[in-house]
Amino acid sequence: MTKKSIQSVFMPYCLEQQADGRYAILNRAYKPVGFLTSGHIKYDDYPVLVTIEGLTEAKITKISFNGNSDCKKIYLYNDGCNPTRGKEHMASYLQKLELLSKLIVE
Repeated sequence: MTKKSIQSVFMPYCLEQQADGRYAILNRAYKPVGFLTSGHIKYDDYPVLVTIEGLTEAKITKISFNGNSDCKKIYLYNDGCNPTRGKEHMASYLQKLELLSKLIVE
């Protein structure tokens, strides 16, 4: 297995909405946060899908790295603004995490 940074495994990269409306919170490898595997993951096989209360279009726009309001895939950063690339990128990412941390999941 290839070595990965803590950030790429344990910190959210995107939120991907599933057909039933719940979200998978994914790391940089498109695996549920905390999963360190190169194998295919079926999200339904694990307790990783959540309903996120209060995830409004306005909040989606604020946490999306490019201000996109699409609720299907919400990217917190991309390669150009990866939090490990500099203090300003990390500050922006942490602001997004602050907004996310106040939302309720079930």
